[in-house]
Amino acid sequence: MTSIKKNIPLIDQHDKNGLWGGKFGGNFIPETLKKPVEDLNNLFEKLRKDKNFIKERDYYFKNWVGAPTPLIKLENLTNHLGGAQIWAKVVSEANGGAHKIYNATVHCLIAKRAGKKYIVGDTGAGYAGKMLSMAAKKFGLKCKIFMGAKDIKRQRPNVESIRKNGATIVPVTSGSQTLVDAVSECMRYWVSNCDTAHMCVGSTVGPNIFVKICGYSTTQISRELLKQIEYEFGEVPKKLKLINCVGGGSSAYGFWSKFMDFSKKQVEMIGVEAAGPKDSKLHAAPLSRGGKLGILHGAASYICQDRDGQIKETESISAGLDYPGVSPLHCFLKDTGKARYTSETDEAALKAYKLVTKFENLNPSLEPSHAFATAIREAVKYSRDTVIIVNSCGDAQKDKDILKKRLRKLK
Repeated sequence: MTSIKKNIPLIDQHDKNGLWGGKFGGNFIPETLKKPVEDLNNLFEKLRKDKNFIKERDYYFKNWVGAPTPLIKLENLTNHLGGAQIWAKVVSEANGGAHKIYNATVHCLIAKRAGKKYIVGDTGAGYAGKMLSMAAKKFGLKCKIFMGAKDIKRQRPNVESIRKNGATIVPVTSGSQTLVDAVSECMRYWVSNCDTAHMCVGSTVGPNIFVKICGYSTTQISRELLKQIEYEFGEVPKKLKLINCVGGGSSAYGFWSKFMDFSKKQVEMIGVEAAGPKDSKLHAAPLSRGGKLGILHGAASYICQDRDGQIKETESISAGLDYPGVSPLHCFLKDTGKARYTSETDEAALKAYKLVTKFENLNPSLEPSHAFATAIREAVKYSRDTVIIVNSCGDAQKDKDILKKRLRKLK
C-alpha cells in the first residue's frame, strides 16, 4: 500500500504523469488542451514560489476574504449530547459565505498574471459560481458561470448573487442538469477559448493542475485551524476528529492538509458523502458506497457507475455534494487508510441542521449539515477528552427555500 510522505503537501505527491498512488488523477485531456494545461502548470509552479505573489495572496485572504475565520465551541450542543466536545471551524464567515472564495481568489490572481481578461467556471450549489463572480468583479475580469438547470432552480439565492456581480450564467440542460454536466460544459467551452479565457475548476477535481491549485488555495483553512487549536488547547489534542463533508472534496482537503503528518491515533480525518434520500437507490457517495475507478473530467478517481461503466445519475438534497466523482486526493487518502469515509442521508442532514440551529447560533448549509450528522453520531460514543471539529464550510442562505419546504415534512 502506498503511504503518505511526511512534510510534503499531498498536492505534490504525484508522479510524472500527475497520478497520486500511480492511479488517481492524471491528465486525461484532448490534444488541444495539452499546451494550455502545461502553460498553466508552469505558471503556477513559478507563482507559488514567488514572494510577491504569496504576499498578494495573503493580503487578499486577510483584507478581502476575512481570514482567519473563527473556531468556536458548540457548548450547548456538546452539553445536550453529553459526549465528546464539539467545535466548529466557521469557514462560512468568509466573504461570500463559503470556502470557495479561497480558490476563486487565487484563480483570479493567476488569470491576471497570465494576462487573461476572461474567467470561466462551474458551479453546483452556486457557491463556486458566486465566489468566482465576486472575485472576477474585484479583480476586473469578465466572468461566465456554467450551472445545471436543476441547480439554477434549487439554488436561487446564489444565482441572483452571481447575476448581481455581473457574471453571465450559462444554463446546462444536458444529462442530469447538475454539477457533473456544468463541469463538462465548462471544460468544452475552455477547449475552444483557452487563448483568451482562464478556467477555474470549482473543486479539487479535473486535470492535475486544477486539483493542485484548488488544494493549494483551500489549505488556508487548516493553516488557520492549526494555530487556533494550539491557542485553545495549548497543543493538538491527543484525541482529535476532523469531520468534513465531501463532494468534490475541496473543503475537506483544505481542512485536513496541515494535519496529515499526525498519526491516525491522534488525529482522525472523517469525510462524509451524500447518501441521498433514504428511500432511493441513488446517492453521491463513490468513496463509501462502492464507487469504481474510472475517468471523469480529465482525471481518474472513484466514480458512481452503472454495470456498463457509464456515469451513474446521482441524487442528493445538497447541490454541492451531488456529484458522481470525487477528488483524486481523497481516493488516495482512502486507499492509504489515512482518512475514513462514510455517508449520511438527506433526512439525517436535515435532522442535524435542525438540532444544530436549535442549540447554537450557527446556520450551516446542507453540505456541512451532512458532516454535523456524523459528528452528532460520533460524539455520543466518546468522553469530553475527545475533541470533534466540524468544518462548517457554507451558510444556509442558499438553501432557505429547500429548508423551509423540507423541514415542514420532517418527522
